[in-house]
Amino acid sequence: MPEAPTSVDAGLLEMLFDQAPDVAFFIKDVSGRYTAVNQSLVERHGLQLKSQVLGKRPTDICPGDLGRIPAAQDASVLRTGRPLLDHLELHWYAPHKPGWCLTTKLPIRDASGACIGLLGISRDVRAPIAASEIPMGFATALEGLEQNPAEAVSPSGLARKARMAPSRFARLMKRFFGITPRQFIAKTRIAAASLMLRETERSVAEIAVACGFYDHSAFTRAFRSVTGVTPTQYRSANGGGTKKAAS
Repeated sequence: MPEAPTSVDAGLLEMLFDQAPDVAFFIKDVSGRYTAVNQSLVERHGLQLKSQVLGKRPTDICPGDLGRIPAAQDASVLRTGRPLLDHLELHWYAPHKPGWCLTTKLPIRDASGACIGLLGISRDVRAPIAASEIPMGFATALEGLEQNPAEAVSPSGLARKARMAPSRFARLMKRFFGITPRQFIAKTRIAAASLMLRETERSVAEIAVACGFYDHSAFTRAFRSVTGVTPTQYRSANGGGTKKAAS
């Protein structure tokens, strides 16, 4: 069985997440292979034993895009060291039934800062919703904002990208995330800015523009309203500004 890529007590985490049937938990090595999983992840794939999953990649146990997409996410997190946070996506539920979940993946680093694996969770959406109820455009629109937080977009503009009426878009946003579309846009931009403040040497003004804020003071107000500190204070407290951006 492959060894876990970190000193974290994977067995203890497994025991914890085995008590959370609405959450799939996993740790993966630098090659994207499972090194620890909870029972929920095993059963969602129609399997019985963790040994049937350990040492394999998503593409080994999921058909088509349901295996390819998470494997591509893993490769991106491992290559860049950038986390994936609350990403809405289709997840596999056996037998042969996709469902919606929110996935978070965090890089695991060694003492030198090199990315040596990842850990994460995929949790069911807030309310039971059939896959047929949610246009794929909904997830695609959110992913587009995550990929390009500088884009000038409003809640109605995001709804148009999802090819949905604004009212329906807002209802689904509330069911999934418990927030409004406007709050989701702000959350996504602040999350992107937080990462840049920690991981790059770009100035606060440059980060403001890169994350869709029209000026430095607007960025500072929005950032402080969410985090309780200014961008400069956040960078100082988190050791930012001394690392180069990941390539």
